[in-house]
Amino acid sequence: MSNRTGMILAYAVMAVLIAGTGVLQSWNSALNILNFCLIYAIMSLGVNLQWGYAGLFNVGVMGFTALGGLAAVLVAMPPVPEAWNAGGPRILAGLALGAGVIIAAMLAWRRLPGRVAGWATAAILVAGFFAYRAVFDPGVAAVESVNASLQGYMGGLGLPVLVAWPVGGLLAAGAAWAIGKVALGLRSDYLAIATLGIAEIVIAIMKAEEWLARGVKNVAGIPRPVPDAVDLQSSPAFVERAAALGADPVTASTIAVKLGYSLYFTVVLIVVLILAQLALNSPWGRMMRAIRDNEVAAEAMGKDVTARHLQIFVMGCFLVGLAGAMMTTLDGQLTPGSYQPLRFTFLIWVMVIVGGSGNNYGAVLGAFLIWFLWVQVEPLGGALIDQVTSVMQDGWLKTRLIEFSGQMRLLVMGVILLAMMRFAPRGLIPER
Repeated sequence: MSNRTGMILAYAVMAVLIAGTGVLQSWNSALNILNFCLIYAIMSLGVNLQWGYAGLFNVGVMGFTALGGLAAVLVAMPPVPEAWNAGGPRILAGLALGAGVIIAAMLAWRRLPGRVAGWATAAILVAGFFAYRAVFDPGVAAVESVNASLQGYMGGLGLPVLVAWPVGGLLAAGAAWAIGKVALGLRSDYLAIATLGIAEIVIAIMKAEEWLARGVKNVAGIPRPVPDAVDLQSSPAFVERAAALGADPVTASTIAVKLGYSLYFTVVLIVVLILAQLALNSPWGRMMRAIRDNEVAAEAMGKDVTARHLQIFVMGCFLVGLAGAMMTTLDGQLTPGSYQPLRFTFLIWVMVIVGGSGNNYGAVLGAFLIWFLWVQVEPLGGALIDQVTSVMQDGWLKTRLIEFSGQMRLLVMGVILLAMMRFAPRGLIPER
């Protein structure tokens, strides 16, 4: 079987699985799975750019996803005038002062001679820290005291939510540039540790800084690019069309909303996939794979390895941030506590590895397959254990099996990963 035939067959099987979910369970469930598959496919393409093209081991995916989600709040939510009037200017002044202190410290370190540079840098940082807190903290307290139970933050710009998607990518890309300037000189395992630590720092800041996006109180009611299901149910024209098709208006409205999301997400995925393929097959893509395979030889041929690594690191994080903004838009809320490494880092890496690192079509297929299994294995595994334990006598073993049913997805993911590493280490659709 040729590589192309196998790829077509694999995608056909995925289409059957999702369609079967619609027939056997519900079309709402099938479309919900499809929408998340599309989002995770974009994330997988971002990680595949970094690992499959350049060999960069980034395990801070969670942090860049969260930055994309934050962009949805900062762009699409309406501003809170009372909060801006209460402490907005002080917060902006504090942030500007903090940036100025960092710039001044960098200039002192670079331009002053010898030991004087160290003492001057330390003095600037210490004095600047206290000055920054003196300006920033009162502004934060004033903002967070404005209707704290419902608001307590400055809100966003009130722009269309679709604008937040590329902004989410740009926010993640900007953070990636700053991180890459520091961390990309590290060896691969140290780079992984650094990116994971930075991702945890991003999540901690989002949880702690309520003035920014309400912290752990969460932001709900983020605007959506499609009509709300309740609005469709109150539309006589929509109710008539649903009745003509013999469908319940409530079910039809939720399906219509999910189909609208599917259309948006599919367009974004197709555009990203086309661009990724063009990049892969270009001289730039061949250069990146040459750097991945032998950095020393590539550098000896005059390639700036660090600059190219920074370039593709930023590009991959842009896609992850873009997908993060799309996911927050789909959820309709930002919940910083939900960003867990198991789902937003480990699972993405499993998708890339199972699909085939270095192959964009493989990364997309891996995203579809792994998310489908992640969603379906837990209820199916629970049903299987219920059937097995129904014929067992009460006792320790039966109790332990029932308690274990909720962890079936972790067991299955581990078995799949081990099987892939043993029988198909290059993935379902290997790199050519």
